[in-house]
Amino acid sequence: MPKSQARIATRQLNPLLGWSAFVFLTLGVLVAGMARAQEGPIIESHGYSFYGDLKYPADFAHFDYVNPEAPKGGEIAISALGTFDSMNPYSRKGRGGGLSTVMYESLFVEGVNSESAPADAYGEYYCLLCKSIEYPDTQDWVIFHMRPGARFSTGDPVTAHDIEFSHNLLLDQGLKSYADAVRQRIPKVEVIDDYTIKFHFTPGISRRSLISQVGNVPAWSKKWYEETGARLDESRLETSPGSGPYMVEDVKVNRRIVYQRNPDYWGNDLAVNQGRNNFDRIRIEYFGDENAAFEAFKAGEYTFRNEGNSKNWATAYEFPKVQDGYVVKDEIADGSPPTPSGIVFNLGREVMKDKRVREAVSLAFNFEWTNESLQYGLFKQRTSFSEGTPVMATGLPTGAELAFLESLGDVVVPEVLTQEVRLPHTSGAARLLDRRNARKAMKLLDDAGWAVGTDGKRRNADDEPLRLTFLLNSSTSATLSAVVENFISNLDAMGIEAVLEKVDSSQYTERERDRDYDLVYDQYAAFLGTGTGLMQFYGSEAASYSLFNPAGLASPMVDAIVQASLQAQTVEEETTAMTALDRALRYEFIMIPVWYNDVYWTAYYDQYEHPEEQPAYGLGYLDWWWFNEEKAAKLIAAGALR
Repeated sequence: MPKSQARIATRQLNPLLGWSAFVFLTLGVLVAGMARAQEGPIIESHGYSFYGDLKYPADFAHFDYVNPEAPKGGEIAISALGTFDSMNPYSRKGRGGGLSTVMYESLFVEGVNSESAPADAYGEYYCLLCKSIEYPDTQDWVIFHMRPGARFSTGDPVTAHDIEFSHNLLLDQGLKSYADAVRQRIPKVEVIDDYTIKFHFTPGISRRSLISQVGNVPAWSKKWYEETGARLDESRLETSPGSGPYMVEDVKVNRRIVYQRNPDYWGNDLAVNQGRNNFDRIRIEYFGDENAAFEAFKAGEYTFRNEGNSKNWATAYEFPKVQDGYVVKDEIADGSPPTPSGIVFNLGREVMKDKRVREAVSLAFNFEWTNESLQYGLFKQRTSFSEGTPVMATGLPTGAELAFLESLGDVVVPEVLTQEVRLPHTSGAARLLDRRNARKAMKLLDDAGWAVGTDGKRRNADDEPLRLTFLLNSSTSATLSAVVENFISNLDAMGIEAVLEKVDSSQYTERERDRDYDLVYDQYAAFLGTGTGLMQFYGSEAASYSLFNPAGLASPMVDAIVQASLQAQTVEEETTAMTALDRALRYEFIMIPVWYNDVYWTAYYDQYEHPEEQPAYGLGYLDWWWFNEEKAAKLIAAGALR
């Protein structure tokens, strides 16, 4: 309380309280001042990074990688495979429609389609719904000063009450793994006034990711939820109003979703939005399988394709529209660490708990044959959870990394300290079943108690067969299906009764959430730095139910490394801890790593343009690309598009 306010308050006291009341009031002011002083200096900023360094100053005009003069207009149309039955992606129920988070903004700016914003800086966050933030050097709390001009698409203001409501809605009706983690770290939210909100953080825990966590909560309309009675944990097609640049225009279940740019979008003039949100419409067309989707692209039913099928990229882009220059085929460098995708083991299944069985199963995957025979040699074999980055573990742990691991005590498995980091096995490309690897696998299975019977099938001492189910989405690409089918063939040759269960998108989503599989093709999160979110992906805390941890990994060693990483005070300490995490995850062996690509394969009708220099951490075709009206007119005149 300022001194002038303290004097006014003192004069208004009942005279009967006398001198004692004045003493207590004065002491209260002094104590509050002392507490604030103990927190250290107060930082006021237009953005946030844990170490306090921001690439962009307060008066920046636009992100460096965008074209601030990019025209607004036109449509970009993309494809999606499978089905959807909900426009609420925040619930475990139902299968959310594509881009169904695009309407919602946060206090901090975010990229479209889960990309970073800015896409040229890692771990930096800039104000969007807020105009500034303040927090003590200790980061014990944070105050967001919001922009009074921010509006939902209904015209209603976005206030601190909406932010508080959204935060609590996620705790009460959101994913359990998220809610459990946040409750432990953020005990109190305080609305100071309509446009000022304060988050308090739990004493004695790491301050890592706390400010960025609350700054990235979607802003939902409290008024809409209270008037409609809608719930966040229900499947529904109706969407709540958002404050973002796009609104839902049309939804046809399992066929099409169209988003239109809000002509009255409140944030058009903000620096963080310059050169972004350039398309008038974003259209998503749904297809039952990849072949149908690709044929539709050739016919011009949609206009941009981020290709993921190596066979298509190698052989299918020779159709006339490419040859005539109507469709551009382009490779664009990708500076992000590749997604750690692969064949994931369900560690909740008893048979998968034996590492020898997992080792044997992995030896059935032949990357070299797969890449040469099915993928045209276009991929590289992934080894790390942060491939090709400064935090990728190599060789034996030495120096700072070794000292860090040793400081954690007995929780670190001795082999992690004394053995070189795990690398994927190598195979011969000449034949699908590498005989050398097959012999290794046979011995591992024998040692694990799965002997070969007279029928060639492996059984344990209780005469139970070694039976594994591989869950796969039926709408997946033909190439990935072929990869899995050949992997299954090698498992069969080893005496394992392997069953491939292809199910439709809805069944796949439900069974994946329930972990109803032994093996599944899935992914984890790549990392360049630490954060509390790592516990949802890799921690024991929510291992039994986290949707982000498909293996159900629960490792005391990994937990200890993540927790210690949160205490890092320098970039060097953080890098050391993340390198140790990569090493430990590879030791735990929760998946068979497959392949990665260090470029984006893009194909699009020649009516889109993008900056000459792309940022490291995003492709941005829905974010900072734009529509060229003259080029579009030429395509229509030539009959390439309708």
